[in-house]
Amino acid sequence: MSGAEISFPIFGEGASFNPPNSLDVFGLRLYLYGLIIAAGMAVAVLYAVRRSKQFGLTQDNILDILIFGVPAGIVGARLYYAAFNPGDYFGAGKWLNILKLREGGLAIYGGIIFAAATVVIYARVKKIPLGALLDVIGLGFPIGQSIGRWGNFFNREAYGSVTRLPWRMGLTAPGSETVYVHPTFLYESLWNALGFILLHNFSKKRRYDGQVFLLYLVWYGLGRFTIEGLRADSLYIPGSDIRASQLLSALLFVAALAALVYGRVRGRSLAELTASIADGAPEDEPDVEFDELGGVSEDEPGGAQIAAEEQDAEDMPGGDGAGGTPGDDIERDDGGGVPGDDVERADPDISAGAE
Repeated sequence: MSGAEISFPIFGEGASFNPPNSLDVFGLRLYLYGLIIAAGMAVAVLYAVRRSKQFGLTQDNILDILIFGVPAGIVGARLYYAAFNPGDYFGAGKWLNILKLREGGLAIYGGIIFAAATVVIYARVKKIPLGALLDVIGLGFPIGQSIGRWGNFFNREAYGSVTRLPWRMGLTAPGSETVYVHPTFLYESLWNALGFILLHNFSKKRRYDGQVFLLYLVWYGLGRFTIEGLRADSLYIPGSDIRASQLLSALLFVAALAALVYGRVRGRSLAELTASIADGAPEDEPDVEFDELGGVSEDEPGGAQIAAEEQDAEDMPGGDGAGGTPGDDIERDDGGGVPGDDVERADPDISAGAE
């Protein structure tokens, strides 16, 4: 609804305005949508750079992700949006419309998918912890999303269905009556802002790499699933009444929540989880309990038998125990060594069982 006047009755009947959706700078038209998206990215990157050391990463790692991940995210967001609006972007004379980014039309899930794929590839090439890198990304995403949603405000898009709620937003197109709708762009902006605050505080006491990113997926998936149901401009799976973002939100929510539960029960990090899934690794073997001298505890299954066998070995001639060879008359010094033996011996406190 380009050019519509915006109003919020909660601030009074006269609280209406008609902000421009672009600015002219030296003859070049800059759309506020793109500028706000860029501002959100910039703030997210600054935050990630500041926190990088706490996750065992370097500032160069974050800047590399900026260089490779942001372009990939933009491409993914645009292709995702175009894929669910084929009539506007595919066909004779329409292909170039995909390049008109300044007019809007980016789908955040497409950006997340492409950016995440770039992060995975980067982590493998640089041999750095994938979970830690995803955690920083998971903290940066809600910052960028919270700010970036205001680009939808200036574009008069991403609003919801008709409502009479006190905080409704009014849209008055030229020559038309005012339509009051859910300000869903605002809902998502506030949801992401709250999510960032919670994740920021939790990240200081996270238990393993990847936990923050999984929590981000749970938080965003839950919020987006709910808010998407109020949207009036949702992208639908072709040939169905299923909202694409709602379906994807539900899948991400369930998958991330399951991974969190699994990680808590098994005490495994995201990196270990993904590695075990990829390699088909068997379940972890139970830890064997050792006594303080390094031997197997008799409380362990088979421990008593192992302990008895070790004792028999010590009692054999030449063993390490008190029972030596009968009649062994080799003269030993006070420390138990052979006179003249100048070979440096290991500390007697070191357990013979540590192999």
